Amino acid sequence: RRPSEQSVPYDVKRQRFHSQHSDTTVVNQAVHLPEDRRYSFPGSIKSPLFHAHCIPDLTGRVPPLQDTLFPDPIETTLPVAKDKLSQQVLELFQACQQQTCDLNRKELCRTELQKEIKQLFPQSRLFLVGSSLNGFGTRSSDGDLCLVVKEEPVNQKTEARHILSLVQKLFSTKLSSYIERPQLIRAKVPILKFRDKAQSCVEFDLNVNNVVGIRNTFLLRTYAFIENRVRPLVLVVKKWASFHDINDASRGTLSSYSLVLMVLHYLQTLPEPILPSLQKNYPESFDPTIQLHLVHQAPHTIPPYISKNGSSLGDLLIGFLKYYATEFDWSHQMISVREAKAVPRPDGIEWRNKFICVEEPFDGTNTARAVHEKQKFNIIKGEFLKSWQKLRDKKDLNCILPLRAIIQKR
Repeated sequence: RRPSEQSVPYDVKRQRFHSQHSDTTVVNQAVHLPEDRRYSFPGSIKSPLFHAHCIPDLTGRVPPLQDTLFPDPIETTLPVAKDKLSQQVLELFQACQQQTCDLNRKELCRTELQKEIKQLFPQSRLFLVGSSLNGFGTRSSDGDLCLVVKEEPVNQKTEARHILSLVQKLFSTKLSSYIERPQLIRAKVPILKFRDKAQSCVEFDLNVNNVVGIRNTFLLRTYAFIENRVRPLVLVVKKWASFHDINDASRGTLSSYSLVLMVLHYLQTLPEPILPSLQKNYPESFDPTIQLHLVHQAPHTIPPYISKNGSSLGDLLIGFLKYYATEFDWSHQMISVREAKAVPRPDGIEWRNKFICVEEPFDGTNTARAVHEKQKFNIIKGEFLKSWQKLRDKKDLNCILPLRAIIQKR
């Protein structure tokens, strides 16, 4: 079912990101490197935080990482779209997927912020995580940052809030010309929200030591690239959910992370699966105890998944909506990408009084815990049902998502 694994050099440290609309570009991830192998920006290049332009790739920041798993853009094929609905899904994906230029802006901001934060916390490392790096980003995606201050867990209620308040003070004083509206959000995992004025006003969410976010970034990145229907399907689902106001955990609906896991789960549970459980098939690559500076290597060791399921993007989108509208048992089942199946809901307190249960693949928490009101749950279910019925009958994406307006907004 799978081609043989490809060998990847151990000591290489730079990733390739591909886009149908941009040249092959190399972007660096914040991985821990021995001191003698770290590079800063060349002295002749001004700090990226002070420029609002799309900055070209700067060679020599960290040693190169050859991504031998993901081929050059010419070979990176998108699914063939033979019907109108599949063509619409592809058109939306190609117009709205995150571009190299978007990613560079976030990465350059991360680099500069890390430099400033290190003056407060010398041993810290700042990681770019989430949709910016996991393959599911759009042109309008926020940047998610994880500040790792120490190897041990941090008390999120007390210690993390205190650290974020110090960072907030730094942003409000020394960096006030470049960072605007730093706002501390006191959630279960507190975050500092801010906007980078220099880099085209990118919005960022920064957390402290929520290291599971680093691990799941690279798990999702592997799922994103082992089957070429995954990324277009996830993007259209995220745009659909956002348009129908069911993609906002702060307002009691679904986070983008939960939506991605829901798509992956659906693709795993088809009669002829399109995705496997990577954690079951490659336990050593996704071991939750792997040191953080090695986590980024996992996507480069997993070969593409060859599925016998030839369903089109359009059929998969209709099937996804139908699955959650009519087949999934919300009252008794939990979505588990780790197990590649729906499993019985746990009895624990975290799962009680929750209408949607989506298992976080590494720490087992409920990523959909924000959906705690029956009214919001009914709205979510209603959108799945209405959209499935419309799309099933008309087979035109515009009947559930105004394509032209969405593409213009991006």
